[in-house]
Amino acid sequence: MSGPIALAEDCREALHHLRQTREINTVILRFGAGGVLVPELESNLTHDELVSALPAGQARLVVHELSFATPEGARRHEMLLILWMPADTEAQEETYTAGYTLLKEYLPDVHVHLTARRRDQLEYRRLVALAS
Repeated sequence: MSGPIALAEDCREALHHLRQTREINTVILRFGAGGVLVPELESNLTHDELVSALPAGQARLVVHELSFATPEGARRHEMLLILWMPADTEAQEETYTAGYTLLKEYLPDVHVHLTARRRDQLEYRRLVALAS
């Protein structure tokens, strides 16, 4: 990593949109020029669509609102911060880890943080167990 990282204004707007409205439940972020995090995707995705949207050979940061039911039947929503680091992305690891740390500070109310290197680590029941 060559210098400090930052959130682009459109990244801040996408995260605000996610947290303040129910129109979208997912923001996928990537690094743009100059070490700035920018939104790659803002959408309302199902779990399967989220997993499919992650690129195979590229790291990404994801903020996703997971919807699930408790064993008692109550509906819950929990925000997740995901560092997507699939195989062969070691060259991107330092930069994306720094972005992950920045997002943890920027989103203090997001309590579920995870790193995934394989798609099976994002299995729905596993995410629900982490969020419960």
